Amino acid sequence: MIRALLLFAALMGLAVPVSAQNDPILVPEVSQDEVQVRQGFTGTELLLFGAVLDPSGMRAARDYDIVVVLKGPSVPIRVREKEQVGGIWINAENTAFRSAPSYFAVASSSPIGSIVDERTAAIFEFGTDFIQLSPTGAIDPVEQVRFRNGLVDLRARQGLYSQDNGGVEVREGVLYQARIDLPSNVQTGTYTAETFAVNDGRVVASAIARVEVRKVGFERLVETFSQAQPFFYGLVAIMLSVGMGWLAGRLFALV
Repeated sequence: MIRALLLFAALMGLAVPVSAQNDPILVPEVSQDEVQVRQGFTGTELLLFGAVLDPSGMRAARDYDIVVVLKGPSVPIRVREKEQVGGIWINAENTAFRSAPSYFAVASSSPIGSIVDERTAAIFEFGTDFIQLSPTGAIDPVEQVRFRNGLVDLRARQGLYSQDNGGVEVREGVLYQARIDLPSNVQTGTYTAETFAVNDGRVVASAIARVEVRKVGFERLVETFSQAQPFFYGLVAIMLSVGMGWLAGRLFALV
C-alpha cells in the first residue's frame, strides 16, 4: 500500500504549481466511500488514512501534524431554550441558524492549541469550539454564543459532534490514520473528510475525500416516497395510525 501511495503521489507531483513546489502532498483515502443505512443500522466506524509526501513522491523532509475534519451536510436549524414556569417546562427564547453541519468530527495528531493559534483554528474549523454557524436575523452576540454552545453541547451528547486530540496516528512521519465513529442517527447525504498538514503553526497542505451516506432497502423507498409525494405520504401515515389504533382497541376488547 505504501508503494501505491508513493506512486500515486509522484504522479500528482507532476502537476504541482511552481509556487507550491516545497509544500507537501497529502494522499487521503477512506475505508469506505459509501455507508448504507438499513433497518437496524447501529452506526459504523470510518478509517481515514493516507500519506504525507514531498512533491517528488518521496518521504517529506520534515514531520507534520495532521488534522482531519469530517463534516456532514449542512442544514438549517432552530434552537429553543426550555424554561420552567409553575413547574411546567415551556419553550422560551429561541434562535435560528441558516447553516449548521448535521455531523462534525475533528481528530488531530496533537492538541489543537499546541499546533495552531486560535485564528488559524477558527479559519479551518479545527474543533467544536470553531464550528462556523450562520445565525439568522439580529441577535445579541452574548445570546448567540449561548445558543451556539447549547447546540454544540446537545449534538455532542447525541454523538453527532466530537473532537479527539490525539486521534490521528502518524507512522514514520509518512502514513497517518484516524478512526471516527458515525452514530446510528446520522443524516444521509455527502460527507467531506478534509485532511490538513500543519507545520510551525501554519496549514501547508490540504486534501479532501468524500463519503456518501444513503438509505437503502425499505427505508430508501419510504424516504423517496415522502419526498416525491408528501401529501399522499401524510395521508398513508394517518390511515396507518388510525388503523393501528382501531386494531389495538379491538384486541384489547377481546381480552
